[in-house]
Amino acid sequence: MRKWISGLLLASISIAAPAAPDDRGEAWWKHVRTLADDGYEGRGTGKPGYDRAADYVIGQLRALGLKPAGTDGYKQPVAFVEQVILSQQSSASLTGPGGHTALAAPADIIFSGGGGPAPETVGAPLVFAGYGLHLPEAGHDDFAGLDLKGRIVVVVSGGPATLSGALKSHARSERAAWLAKQGALGLIQLVTPKQVEIPWDRRMALASQPALFFRDPALRDTATPFLNAQFDPAKSALLFAGSGHDFAQIAAAADSSGPVPSFPLAQRLDAKVAARRADLTSPNIIALMPGTDPQLSREYVVLSAHLDGYGVGTPIDGDAIYNGALDNASGVASLLEIARTLRNGTVKPRRSILFAIVTAEEKGLLGSSYFARRPTVPQRTMVADLNFDMALPIFPLTSVTPIGYDQSSLGKDAEAVSAAMNLPITPDPFPDRNVFIRSDQYSFIRAGIPALFFKYGFKAGTPEATVERAWRANIYHSPRDDANQPVMPAESVKLNDYVAAVTLRVANAPQRPAWNEDSFFRRFAK
Repeated sequence: MRKWISGLLLASISIAAPAAPDDRGEAWWKHVRTLADDGYEGRGTGKPGYDRAADYVIGQLRALGLKPAGTDGYKQPVAFVEQVILSQQSSASLTGPGGHTALAAPADIIFSGGGGPAPETVGAPLVFAGYGLHLPEAGHDDFAGLDLKGRIVVVVSGGPATLSGALKSHARSERAAWLAKQGALGLIQLVTPKQVEIPWDRRMALASQPALFFRDPALRDTATPFLNAQFDPAKSALLFAGSGHDFAQIAAAADSSGPVPSFPLAQRLDAKVAARRADLTSPNIIALMPGTDPQLSREYVVLSAHLDGYGVGTPIDGDAIYNGALDNASGVASLLEIARTLRNGTVKPRRSILFAIVTAEEKGLLGSSYFARRPTVPQRTMVADLNFDMALPIFPLTSVTPIGYDQSSLGKDAEAVSAAMNLPITPDPFPDRNVFIRSDQYSFIRAGIPALFFKYGFKAGTPEATVERAWRANIYHSPRDDANQPVMPAESVKLNDYVAAVTLRVANAPQRPAWNEDSFFRRFAK
């Protein structure tokens, strides 16, 4: 019966679509081209280009008949502090048994400006905490037995294969706040050379980008200044000098998800961090498609995507505009086209649909975190979040990866639609990439709301994986992510229809989604 219902919903979507797939793909791509145009200057949070893009999106939502659901019309303004790390005025050094080693910022070490005010100065001994995962309930705690108070903690990428990618990602997201509560002064994150996703020279180019944190201290992860830093993978061995441990061996163990020890390091880090700060405000955009059922319409299925990008930054090949076409003008375009599909469908959603086009995702999921914690509808009435971010139409869509499908009943909804559309679910091929916590659905999960994050499915070691990895290495978070790159708009139509069908299934089900009994994240449910 459930499969029959899913098929009926899919049929209604197909029947209602008046345009051919090529036309629908072009409609989607037109939104992407518009939002990724140089005139929007990369849609940097709090910048005029973002505000112009927000006006475009609001105009499209209004034309679709969606109602304003923000605190100021369609807008929900969010107050931030912008913090720019002045690398050329910052400095750092290591002191150990071999003497004093000066470090260049950002060539050797990159200081993060997110989370809260960066400490002006910090000096402390280093301690290595393996993978840096505090999960005692799952039988794993890299911090056990370590003296953390007054220390700067060093951790390496990866994690045991026995832990789920979702659980490892969650622990990484929570650790700065947890370490600060234990009295640690900072965190240095290392990536093994084999696990590098964005080359170090590109990370250096991004180091001058403004970071953000909430103006309201009650919303920040840490109450006091806390050092967050990344270290050049090619130079990470410097941190282990004199410790009796070899970073190459540790990296090899991490690459194989093997055991990695925790131990004090023989080095001390001293750092001076110069920063410039200013207040700014940037809005989330919230729109409502009312449900048709007198009772269920009081509940909401949220469809989310982030509008912000990296704005204008360090030039690459003479181009300083980080257009963010696939990350994430494409996701906003998909939500607009899904709204059109739901509006035109013969089967209408019984629950209400909230479209949350959020700000400051690239700054740490801040816009979605604000909305999930201070929503414009009662939080308890939001039953699910379905998130669109950087779905890559750069190879044919033959399967889907709904991140989080194994955590709640939403997974069963995704499976039913997969069966009806012949788009099987493929598990996340690279769980240690932290995808689970790197997009806006995670903000809803932290608020206790079941969520999915939709990606093109592929397996490790396949040609698709090679294409995707090359895109991340060469285009991701760079000016090359513009409308001149080759894409397959018709494939995006397929994924949009898939998500529209999942949305209808969730919106029209008698029961609201529920966490699986064995899900770690059900503890956040209100």
